[in-house]
Amino acid sequence: MELINTVIGVPLGYLMRFCWLLVRDYGVAIIIFTLLTKVIMFPISLLVQKNSIKMVKMKPQLEALRYQYVDDKDAYFDAQNALYKKEKYSPMAGIWPLLLQLPIILGLIDVVYKPLKHLLHIPAETVNALVEKAASLAGSTVEALGSTAQLKVVELVSSDPGAFSSFDSGVISAIQGLKMDFLGINLAATPSVTRLDLLFLVPVLAGLTAFLLCWVQNRINVLQIEQSRLSQWGMTVFMIAFSTYFAFIVPAGVGLYWAWGNLFAIGVMYLVNLIYDPKKYIDYKALEQLKKDVAAQRAADKRNRKLARKYMKLFNSNSEHMKLMFYSEGSGYYKYFANIIDAILKNSKLTIHYVTSDPDDAIFRKDEPRIIPYYADETRLISLMMKVEADIVVMTTPDLEKYHIKRSKVRKDVEYIYIDHACSSLNLTYRTGAFDYFDTIFSVGPDQTEEIRALEALRGTKKKKIVECGYGLIDNMIAAYGASDKTPNEKPTILIAPSWQYDNIMDSCLDGLIGGLYGKGYRIVIRPHPQYVRRFPVRMKEIIGKYGDLFGDDFAIETDFSSNVTVYTADLVITDWSAIAYEFSFTTLKPSLFINTKMKVVNKAYKKIDIVPFDITARDIIGKSVDKDGVPEIGEAVAYLLSHQDEYRGSIEKLRSEHFYNLGSSGEAGAKYITDRLTRKKKKKKSAAVSGTDAENDAKTA
Repeated sequence: MELINTVIGVPLGYLMRFCWLLVRDYGVAIIIFTLLTKVIMFPISLLVQKNSIKMVKMKPQLEALRYQYVDDKDAYFDAQNALYKKEKYSPMAGIWPLLLQLPIILGLIDVVYKPLKHLLHIPAETVNALVEKAASLAGSTVEALGSTAQLKVVELVSSDPGAFSSFDSGVISAIQGLKMDFLGINLAATPSVTRLDLLFLVPVLAGLTAFLLCWVQNRINVLQIEQSRLSQWGMTVFMIAFSTYFAFIVPAGVGLYWAWGNLFAIGVMYLVNLIYDPKKYIDYKALEQLKKDVAAQRAADKRNRKLARKYMKLFNSNSEHMKLMFYSEGSGYYKYFANIIDAILKNSKLTIHYVTSDPDDAIFRKDEPRIIPYYADETRLISLMMKVEADIVVMTTPDLEKYHIKRSKVRKDVEYIYIDHACSSLNLTYRTGAFDYFDTIFSVGPDQTEEIRALEALRGTKKKKIVECGYGLIDNMIAAYGASDKTPNEKPTILIAPSWQYDNIMDSCLDGLIGGLYGKGYRIVIRPHPQYVRRFPVRMKEIIGKYGDLFGDDFAIETDFSSNVTVYTADLVITDWSAIAYEFSFTTLKPSLFINTKMKVVNKAYKKIDIVPFDITARDIIGKSVDKDGVPEIGEAVAYLLSHQDEYRGSIEKLRSEHFYNLGSSGEAGAKYITDRLTRKKKKKKSAAVSGTDAENDAKTA
């Protein structure tokens, strides 16, 4: 405290002395002092205004990042910090005025309590002597007078100057000239809640000006405008209460400073808005839409929480009897389980417990009594997964145990089966260790099997069971395509279906593709990756809005992923690194066109095993690759592939037969493994129960 009084109090004392000498009125001097501190701090107010504008301007981008990294908080914070750095935004800048205000107030308190030192510049030795004399006259001690000692000197000199006749007359005269009253209020005194006098008006004034400041702030301050009504009024009530309380515990001079500081702050707000008008930098129309979207999402979340509570009760009541559970991230993932589930229902009497994170999952509309669906929101999913008592859990979600989805803490012998939701490299396109905590992998084909064994050897992890399963989605697509009408499309249909990683087609060259193909005799369908739609809702709205005028027979953007009809009815797929190209080409035996955006590499250490990922080797077998700088001439590549489809047919068919296990019957293979495992587990439990009963009987006999 002494350091603050010296470092801050002394300079403020000089400033206050200047103000007092200017007008010779203590109250007016405090008001001028308050104004000068606002002038001195004005550059910081401008800096805060610029910083606040950046914060509000970034809100849509931050919201997009929140969706993008919904499952990875560390990555979200990294991306957030990168955005802050790019925009030169400082999270700390907003509290600088508060940090500076605190020492100013403490310094001002020191100035008010020590007028002899700061205003009159009486030497320290003389001040000490005057204080000792005042303590003697008051029948007290210097220590007892404490911080009010110099104020006591002013009071006694004014009432009885003769008692200080031994001191220099010039000093006594200067003290007599120091009037600390303002409009009849003693600014050196501290107001009291128990005493209704003029002093009581100072805290009232502090509270009223705080209300006025907040009222204006809620209407013109760039940050406060964006707060909810509840937050705005919450802050208003807090500021009124704090300002009033604060003015009751400090000398009235400090309360006067606080009240006028509130009033001058209003002027500062108008001035910084005039210099840096937020409307010139912020898209308020987009922000208003964002607010509506957030409000709608919150309303949906509220409904979903209620729904999740209902299904959580059902899950808990059924948990002890569960044998088999499937977990799905959303409605679009059922297609990866469909063949296995159908085969289980056909060839066994098992009941399937199906947990989904999608409240609108189509599973709830499926008329199958032996499938019991449950909805779990993000919060309840965590506890639900840790309380699983099923014998087997099947899922397409990788990274088990690494993030929010954990293995059961109730049963250690639950078997976790991973089913891939693509037919590409497990090494390149998933995080390091994504499959370490699974017991069993349903492998799509020999390439994945080889990668899993190589990764186990590299990481020294336990060997997993690998089931030669296949890929149900490709089986269904081939069957559907075979049964479909092969009447050629009226116009060649081009499906643009990118991945969602950094530098994907949607973000890097979509304009070029549309510009090179639209109006050239093609029907164009854009089908973004489900994760892109989920993680970049703001960007998706921008894209839909941008191309809204093109919508019609020759142009569409598809965001319903429950069906793959669009994929196998297309004449050509254009993608970057999405596995949809393999689904299309292996189904139709038609080539795909690849744009060489930055390669989708999720596992940065993928080269540690000596296997070239399928995603790289297959590209130029099933189609043609084009660099991004070749996008303006994309029409040539499209025309070539459409006119040379027959030349690719043989190589695509050969690769298909080599890449997949059980082509056409993967569902039966997966279902057989599950039903056999459950049968063995049942026999094992029965055997253990019999052994336990025998042991108990032996013990009783003994």
